[in-house]
Amino acid sequence: MAEAVRCAGGWLFDRVTAGWDVTVLTADRADPRPLRILGARPADLDCALASPVRGPRPRAIAVCAGLYRSDPRVRRMVLRALDDQAVEVTLWDGMCPVGGGPVECPGEGAWLPHRLSAAARAFKAQAMAAAAVPADAGGATEFFRRGEPAGV
Repeated sequence: MAEAVRCAGGWLFDRVTAGWDVTVLTADRADPRPLRILGARPADLDCALASPVRGPRPRAIAVCAGLYRSDPRVRRMVLRALDDQAVEVTLWDGMCPVGGGPVECPGEGAWLPHRLSAAARAFKAQAMAAAAVPADAGGATEFFRRGEPAGV
């Protein structure tokens, strides 16, 4: 959960304030308060992957590239989502630098910047404090890659 807050917290907050219904699936049993500060709902990753999808399908999925690489269940979920042209797939990775412009991560394509709103920076700072993430780990820009996770 701490990595999601550190790497994508501002983006999550900006999505929530744009009217998105944001649920963050996490495998750890950490305090959900950091995600709630961002306006996101926490849910258990294992339960979500084991359950059939009920109700409306997600319009977007954001996944940590490391989790995509390491968990075949997550990989299957992402690949199924990519089959549906209406689903936006976004990857984030804690190994990419924070700040500046587009960067190339080794073995992977361009990572696109998302400039955080002032409110996102403020709420992300509070969420990082609640998650015990060092304050210097954040920035005004988060990086994401959209679409096919080739090379990830």
